Amino acid sequence: MRKLAFLIFFLSVSSLFAQAEDTLRLEFNEYLAIVKKYHPLVKQAGLMVDEGDFKLLKARGSFDPKIEADLSEKNYKSTEYYNIFNSAFKIPTYYGLEFKAKYELNSGYYLNPQNNVPQDGLYSAGVSLDLTDGLFMSKRMAALRQARIYRDQSRIKRDLMSAEILYEASLAYFTWYAAYQKYEFYKDFVKNAEFRLTSVKTEFRAGDKAAVDTLEANIAYESRMLQFQQTELELTKATFNLSNYLWTENNVPLELQNSVIPEENLLEKISQLWIEDEILAASGIQNNPKLQYLEYNVEIKEVDRKLKINQLLPDLSLNYNFLTSEPEEWRRLNVDDYKFGIKLSLPVFMRKERGAVELSKLAVENSRFELLNAGQEISNKLKILQSEISSYRSQNTKIQKMAEDYESLVEAEQRKFELGDSSLFLVNNRENSFLSARMKQIDVLMKFLKSRAELKKLTTNF
Repeated sequence: MRKLAFLIFFLSVSSLFAQAEDTLRLEFNEYLAIVKKYHPLVKQAGLMVDEGDFKLLKARGSFDPKIEADLSEKNYKSTEYYNIFNSAFKIPTYYGLEFKAKYELNSGYYLNPQNNVPQDGLYSAGVSLDLTDGLFMSKRMAALRQARIYRDQSRIKRDLMSAEILYEASLAYFTWYAAYQKYEFYKDFVKNAEFRLTSVKTEFRAGDKAAVDTLEANIAYESRMLQFQQTELELTKATFNLSNYLWTENNVPLELQNSVIPEENLLEKISQLWIEDEILAASGIQNNPKLQYLEYNVEIKEVDRKLKINQLLPDLSLNYNFLTSEPEEWRRLNVDDYKFGIKLSLPVFMRKERGAVELSKLAVENSRFELLNAGQEISNKLKILQSEISSYRSQNTKIQKMAEDYESLVEAEQRKFELGDSSLFLVNNRENSFLSARMKQIDVLMKFLKSRAELKKLTTNF
């Protein structure tokens, strides 16, 4: 962490590194650590878990006890028509059963007779039960189950969103690395071309070289300079693109300075850091995060389907309350003093309910087909990535050997040229072949790293 803090401090205060020769390597694992900790979109993905927790809290609120009070009165021309006061305490439960206690105190000249209560008020305690709404599934039960599923799904969604950001950040680092390698490579060749141009001009003035040799040396130098300027532009663009993923703890974007360079042995580092991903890929797709996310979708739709099926049942509810005017005598309740109610409701054709059931079934089937298709796509994608990684690893080994051989030819041709046994044309030709091989090596390396990053994203194991 001290090293990470120093790196952030360096990036923020570039004036401390005013000398061009001062450099600091931004290692890949440290770079990803900064992105994971400070990038706004990664922080935004973390909010998904909070959202899931709050939705579950909201669903659980449907089962919170309630205190209710209702006062209604009417006075007209000094006459109290009525004064009705009701207070209640209710405790809902998971299966549609609700316990409640109630107190009524009513008075008035024109009070409805059914609202007459003793002078000190009337107490009641009892239960209400929706026999059909909570028999298999109720709206409150469905909301709670779906909220629990969503809470677990939100963690998967957070990981998927974070993996996407880290994947893009990894590609930005790989592009920056490749641009830097090309930049350094062409910088050396510009120096070589410039040195040969100076040498040929000196020999031409001494009468040892023809004028055409100076022309050819100048063409080679200008060509290398154009290529170098192109790589310089690519490095600048890659540096700014990389800066998009660098932020401070206080949500302040950082600008990467020219004195910061990538690490040297990126291929070796990636092979060490991400070796477990090929093992995970070989184990199959059983625990793939995206499939788990889609499985949660199926579960949420299945809960909704069960709720719609339950709504085909008739609406039948019961209400029973003991009544007393002496609340301290609950143990001696008179079972003859009670308040009872029953309610039955049933649509004749039930077209709305039957349509809702069929639509919920279609939603479940759609989610299942999406899950099935995603499973096949991910399985094939894993196979493709495994083949790509194996192929690019082999290609990289071969192209590296080829580039080394071309480099040996360039050095040999250069020595022959210095001894007068070769021409500038042959030296430039050898260099062009070497340059082409080195650029191909960097391109193959980029493809290999991209495939590794895709595998990393697919397994959501950043």
